[in-house]
Amino acid sequence: METDDVVWSGTWVAERLGVELVADGEGQRADGRSTDARGTGGRSSDGRSTGGQSNDGLHDLLGLALRRNPKRAHLLVSNVLGKHVPQLPSRVYGAGFALGEDVRKLLGDEAAACAVVLGYAETATGLGHAVADGVGVAPYLHSTRRPVDGVAKAGGFEESHSHATSHLLLPEDPGLLAGAGPLVLVDDEFSTGNTVLNTIRDLHERYPREWYVIVALVDMRSARDRGRLTEFAREIDARVDLIAMASGTVRLPQDVLEKGQALVARYDPTQNPPAPEGTPSGHAPTGPATPPDASTEAATAPEATGAADPGQAAHGPSATPAPGPSRTAPTGARPQGTPFEATGPTTAPEAPGAADPGQAAHGPSATPSRIRSSHAAPGAAPVRVELGWPRGVPDGGRHGFVPAHRGALEAALPGMAERIAGALPEDARRVLVLGFEELMYAPLRLATTLEERVDAEVRYSTTTRSPVLAVDDPGYAIRTRIVFPAHDNPADGPGTRYAYNVAGAGFDAVVAVVDSAADTPELHAPDGLLARLAAHTGHVVLAVVPSYIPGAPPIPGTPEQAPQRQEPPMPEPLRGPAFSSYAPEDVGWLLQDLSDVELEAPTEEREEAIQSGGAHYAESLPVEYQPTAQYQQLFKAALDTSAARIAKAVATVTETVLAERSPHPVLVSLARAGTPVGVLMRRYAQHRHGLDLPHYAVSIVRGRGIDETALRWLAAHHDPADVVFVDGWTGKGAITRELAEALDNFAATTGIHGFDPEIAVLADPGGCVRTYGTREDFLIPSACLNSTVSGLISRTVLRSDLVGPDDFHGAKFYSELAADDVSGLFLDTVAARFDEVADAVDAEVKELLSADRAPTWEGWAAVERISEEYGIHDVNLVKPGVGETTRVLLRRVPWKILAKRDAGADLDHVRLLAEQRGVPVEEVDGLPYTCVGLIHPQYTRGATGADGKAVAAK
Repeated sequence: METDDVVWSGTWVAERLGVELVADGEGQRADGRSTDARGTGGRSSDGRSTGGQSNDGLHDLLGLALRRNPKRAHLLVSNVLGKHVPQLPSRVYGAGFALGEDVRKLLGDEAAACAVVLGYAETATGLGHAVADGVGVAPYLHSTRRPVDGVAKAGGFEESHSHATSHLLLPEDPGLLAGAGPLVLVDDEFSTGNTVLNTIRDLHERYPREWYVIVALVDMRSARDRGRLTEFAREIDARVDLIAMASGTVRLPQDVLEKGQALVARYDPTQNPPAPEGTPSGHAPTGPATPPDASTEAATAPEATGAADPGQAAHGPSATPAPGPSRTAPTGARPQGTPFEATGPTTAPEAPGAADPGQAAHGPSATPSRIRSSHAAPGAAPVRVELGWPRGVPDGGRHGFVPAHRGALEAALPGMAERIAGALPEDARRVLVLGFEELMYAPLRLATTLEERVDAEVRYSTTTRSPVLAVDDPGYAIRTRIVFPAHDNPADGPGTRYAYNVAGAGFDAVVAVVDSAADTPELHAPDGLLARLAAHTGHVVLAVVPSYIPGAPPIPGTPEQAPQRQEPPMPEPLRGPAFSSYAPEDVGWLLQDLSDVELEAPTEEREEAIQSGGAHYAESLPVEYQPTAQYQQLFKAALDTSAARIAKAVATVTETVLAERSPHPVLVSLARAGTPVGVLMRRYAQHRHGLDLPHYAVSIVRGRGIDETALRWLAAHHDPADVVFVDGWTGKGAITRELAEALDNFAATTGIHGFDPEIAVLADPGGCVRTYGTREDFLIPSACLNSTVSGLISRTVLRSDLVGPDDFHGAKFYSELAADDVSGLFLDTVAARFDEVADAVDAEVKELLSADRAPTWEGWAAVERISEEYGIHDVNLVKPGVGETTRVLLRRVPWKILAKRDAGADLDHVRLLAEQRGVPVEEVDGLPYTCVGLIHPQYTRGATGADGKAVAAK
């Protein structure tokens, strides 16, 4: 679909009310410290931080709808919140998590460690929780509109524009809000700032602190409201910062409220009139509020679409299709642009809706077995799934959620997702996980985990109290709605509830996730939510999360009474000769043996799948490169030439580790490039100092993190403070950053601290670490080959159908390649030169220990420059250094090789491999590395050129 044909989902409202969304012109990232608003020590920024999201995407993030609310006519409908618009759960969770990472960067580790995150009910309860996950170490609390007997109120505030205003703060630990550390307040939008000011004012009087950080998906304040926040920061003498994905303003005509109410009356006279202020739950005060009669609604709003309004035009710069459902109009359907409300089983079943354009298929994860082989007809009875929710873990942040809870939940999520997957039809292609009002985080995390495990498109949204006009028009954000009575015995009385953009969206199955307080007869009634859902999908699954009540005695028979999750016995490390050609004392592999699994795929197929987003590189293996006789001779010659240089670097990095890190380090190499180096470091320590250092190999996967089961094993058998992670070399430093982030997350979720993220490497040409043997970019012979120089072990594998939550990552042992194995030859040749380099090493180490070895990250800067100069625009496709370039030629689809002019013998093997694969080698001046390998950008088989479109001649 061309961009010009896309209709922005705010067009309908914008054209009729004159409402405009205007993005801030610059769209640049801010550090949140631009304005000094000191009273006597506090600072406040103007909060125009985009969190890495360009403001050009404002129309991608938001659509518009009309409220049934006398206080505000329009509603900003988020496309990434997961409330009104069903969205990919990974996108919803990823948006919040990324904002949390920005918060952590702003605060710094020390301040983040004492921060508390507070989310707003109902729309931002899940967003706030995801932000807390991104911060990594912060406890989380969200406001609630559900009072709980026996739990004292720690605070409260009003949300002036909402149809239901009172927010309660009910932490189980009264001291949660009493700390002096930063308070991070999270809402989906920051429009006037009134809600945040009310919150801060109330809490600051009770628990004053020096720093507040406000987080929102979008900052839509006017210039006047920005100034109010600055003045408020001066008033309370505190620093106030703002982080948002995008920022802009909403321009409203003066008569917008009257025009909006008139439109609601005109386009849907059957809908309940908006309630006056103070009416519970948004319903009229004339009697009990129940959904309108199903037959009436169905008759006035058949489920179909027709011709668009005359003159309908695309609006705004968005290239994102309207988020609502896609339906084909039958003959005689009502005109498009009329209201649509689905309330009962008499409405027509929908046609399957289209997925988002460009939606990639999931990778090669296995599809769990399902209990149904075909779809049930609409109206079928729901299937209940027992989740096995972990005992003692709250259902959300209503009473507080601490990092220890997070760790227990993460460990239980895969099993719970498998149980849900087993209740889905085998042929389900489009599945919705539907949360319940404030219960947003638990359904979201179940949905993100399910998304990784099923061969179906998974979407996520939740039910809501908010009454919004539904208009079936592609330029309107709320295309359909399902109406049903409240089913959680709300304290403010019975009321009407809604699920938007679910009817007509073509979902083969809907998984309704509620807490046990909402698992009531009203939920299962003929006009209840489950029956309404069953009218629009072939399969409804009900999953109930136990409601957490602080201090309440256990209730026999509830899921909370399930036994505590028993940790399975830790597997033992694999060792040679059963696994690898290394001696058993050289290394213990914290891996599982996948030698009997067919994992190899042709290089071109892997490249195309990886770049299209259809697969992750760690889900399969490249076909093992079989070196020619010429290449093997070249390897041996290179080894003889460079052995002394390698020995010196091994000795230097080992001595540095012994002097600075630990006198008795536990070497943990990052499999597999780091493993030969780890073995050599162990041999050197034994040869020179008589030390018998333990050495293990673990898996780390870019984008997925380090093997946490392996970390738990290490923590159970060694002091984490003694662990030194080892790798072969640095390129641009991606793995260095991956390890640091992964260890932070591990500590936050498990409470296991002490692992040092600093990697010790043989060569650091990228300037990414402090502990290295050299910063020269030269030929390391172990980079020239794959498994035949690494103990006959493959690179590591992480795939959900092969690696469970308590398993080590996997790898294969290519015992059939033993005749070509040179792993021992490499080790012995280098170790034989240790004595020869001893004097030079002593001098080198003495100089290094007194030098400034702070990382410069020069390599990363160079890679970014090369990526742009060569039109690649993806740093992951630029592989700097001799080792990484060799990997490109052996495992990926290379586009071209950049070589430093007159590089010499260090590149003989690179030139030979390039010649064999028909890859051009371009000599350049001023290259900070000896060479750089460029992976083919936008690769499709047969493509050439940076745009991936030109096809090579046959």
